[in-house]
Amino acid sequence: MVEVEIVKLSVSRRQVQRLVDCVAEEKPLFIFINKAHFATVMCSPSRSRELIVGHLLSSRIVKSTEEIAETMMKGDAVQVTLKKNVDLEKRLKFAGTYSRIILSACGSSTPYQYSGKLPKIKSDLKVKAETILKGVKQLNFIAETFRKTGGVHAAAIYKHDGGLLASAEDVGRHNAVDKVVGSVALSKGSFSECFLALSGRLTSDIVIKAVAVGLPVVASLAAALDSGIRVAQEAGLTLIGFARGDRMNIYTFPERILP
Repeated sequence: MVEVEIVKLSVSRRQVQRLVDCVAEEKPLFIFINKAHFATVMCSPSRSRELIVGHLLSSRIVKSTEEIAETMMKGDAVQVTLKKNVDLEKRLKFAGTYSRIILSACGSSTPYQYSGKLPKIKSDLKVKAETILKGVKQLNFIAETFRKTGGVHAAAIYKHDGGLLASAEDVGRHNAVDKVVGSVALSKGSFSECFLALSGRLTSDIVIKAVAVGLPVVASLAAALDSGIRVAQEAGLTLIGFARGDRMNIYTFPERILP
């Protein structure tokens, strides 16, 4: 967050005030893999390592953290070195991701972001509806930066019983998801018995990220788009939107949710 001077105008009160307000911060993060530029991500300048690891996993550039030999941060750039047995050229071609700029407003410049065949979710997970609703509601308490600025998204990964594994905020909803994915992966957690909760829209790029690491359930305060529903249906993921109060809209595979 950064502080800026503003003029606050109230029409009904006919009042003008000069104040200092907090706004969300956005900066570029330059990612290099094996010394070649991979992406420039516009993001909130926090938890950069988790963001990078989560992004590589959710883009299927790496299959696990074990394939990463080293990550070196230097200012607003990071150098990722993969282990020698990883065929980076093949992974890039398969994932359809090359040198690019990822804006905070959009997770990718294409509707699906991933040109290969999506993996199928294999999970017998059952989650109580109440647990899902509590997890999504908890985002309001986690999102400290949002409360102060109104300019970021929140995401969290919970265990099936509601235990919090990771939470993050970012100006980009896809970045917030990458940060929590990276956090769980770095702590050697398993995704198959967890669910992802977030505050943003459920588009195809968000669902693809969840599918890539094997998250079987994704729930949001916001709406789902048809692209997100199509990907969830294809991959076998349970997609939930408008998880508010005591209700939710389940778009795909409702059998994982226990009333």
